[in-house]
Amino acid sequence: MTQQTIQRCAIAEGTDMKLATFKIGARPTWGVIAGDEALDVGAVLRDRYGSLKAVLAADALSQVEAALPQAARHPLSEITWLPVIPDSNKVLCIGLNYEMHRLETGRAVVEHPTVFTRFADSQIGHLAHIIRPRVSQHLDFEGELAIIIGKPGRYITRENAWSHIAGYSCYNEGSIRDFQRHTHQFAPGKNFPGTGAFGPWMMTPDEAGDITTMKLETRLNGTVVQEALISQMIFDIPCQIEYCSTFTNLEPGDVIVTGTPGGVGAKRTPPLWMKPGDIVEVEIDRVGILRNGVADEA
Repeated sequence: MTQQTIQRCAIAEGTDMKLATFKIGARPTWGVIAGDEALDVGAVLRDRYGSLKAVLAADALSQVEAALPQAARHPLSEITWLPVIPDSNKVLCIGLNYEMHRLETGRAVVEHPTVFTRFADSQIGHLAHIIRPRVSQHLDFEGELAIIIGKPGRYITRENAWSHIAGYSCYNEGSIRDFQRHTHQFAPGKNFPGTGAFGPWMMTPDEAGDITTMKLETRLNGTVVQEALISQMIFDIPCQIEYCSTFTNLEPGDVIVTGTPGGVGAKRTPPLWMKPGDIVEVEIDRVGILRNGVADEA
């Protein structure tokens, strides 16, 4: 057995399942992140699974692991990160889901989760620029945990909810606040192109461990602006899955963005808006760090 073969087998046996979507040159692909390298599993399995969403739909993570020894390795410096699941059928966002955020917005206590939708094509990947649109300077940060659905279901019970999760990721739900407030409907302020950062990767639940014990932190130019434990959600993860699966079929690759803590820029005095040149980071223990710059719309 050659040294290269030994190294590749070690990667296959010992790599955390950090699944990501990225480009190598102009070619979109997907694979596993191992240290400072990206393993191009998508090229090995392209005849069967053209995307990470297709892998989840086929419940084929074991085939991903089996393909690791054959996957070409690329330095992370040579890839372009894409949203973890660029082609989700549904991105469902939970609003006002931490008590501190509910209080700072002055919203009333509600009995059910506040749900709105984000378009998949409004998303960007790790290290890409969040875009401040030409029509507004009210670009706000919202660090959040994203859950990716792996097993389909309708009317999923709380007890079974965890088994429908394929993985976790970081999310920055960049919000254009003045457009969000035009009416009681959130959608316009939540769907500007290039405002939803999603990544860097998806961590599988067995690798991440108990997500409820973990801390979520948002930093703007190195200063902590949001901080909370996942356990502090008003509507916990099983509740969100149960509720969302009541009004829609949850399918593999669907994403639920689970809400942001208090400390958003809009509720500070004076308001703290993101501007070109800023660096914003969302970190979740064990899951990863999502880092993005900010730029004006061209």
